[in-house]
Amino acid sequence: MSGVARLRPRLLACAGAGAFLAVLVQAAFVTGARPQDLLTGVHGMADILHRSFPPNVSLWSQAFRPTLETLDTALLGTVAGVVFAVPFAVLAARNTTPSPVLYALARGSIALFRAVPDLVWALLFVSAVGLGAFPGVLALSVHSIGMLGRLFAEVIEDIDMGPVEALSLTGAGRIAVFTHAVVPGVAPSLLGIALYRLDENIRASIVLGFVGAGGIGFQLLSAMNLFQYRDVSFYLIVNFALVIAVERASAALRKRVL
Repeated sequence: MSGVARLRPRLLACAGAGAFLAVLVQAAFVTGARPQDLLTGVHGMADILHRSFPPNVSLWSQAFRPTLETLDTALLGTVAGVVFAVPFAVLAARNTTPSPVLYALARGSIALFRAVPDLVWALLFVSAVGLGAFPGVLALSVHSIGMLGRLFAEVIEDIDMGPVEALSLTGAGRIAVFTHAVVPGVAPSLLGIALYRLDENIRASIVLGFVGAGGIGFQLLSAMNLFQYRDVSFYLIVNFALVIAVERASAALRKRVL
């Protein structure tokens, strides 16, 4: 029996590795993965890259406003998402929700906001309010509520309940308990999560421009449709610079605050 007991972990590991390999094989089959096609298509990619250089830097003055629009879309979408995600998170955390019904409703709403991709939200809002950056702000806000609401709720559920219980024993109301016991314990973590979400929303706001939500993404799509590859390469450089700048700024802010 001792020999069988020693072999059991190895057998389980081999079975797990075999199952994982089987999943990878079926994934490659379902997606039609053909690495050889990439090798045969290298010349096409090389031709596009050749026509993309040098980047058309004369567009820098025209790129300023779309870039600012992209940044502002991500910023407003993130802030609005944080503002609405906090009450959803309080209701969706077992240790702060006032009732099981509100808990279920909050969890269901968060799941819905998160399950629908931000591109789909953008298409819905474009059809409702028209083209431009505003539907992008709305799409990022709604999707961020779903993503941030879940993460915020998990942070709230993991807090030390000692201060909460101590303040409750003094007869403090629910709002006072939340502002004086819950908020101080979770504020640094929530801020860090919000900054990471801002990074994600910068990238998302660029993609949302492809469906008419304005910003640098719309300029990039227009250049691609017109086969203006030098313009495309310039806009990609602008996108790269914007993403790196926001990442560095948020990292510096996290170091100061957290």
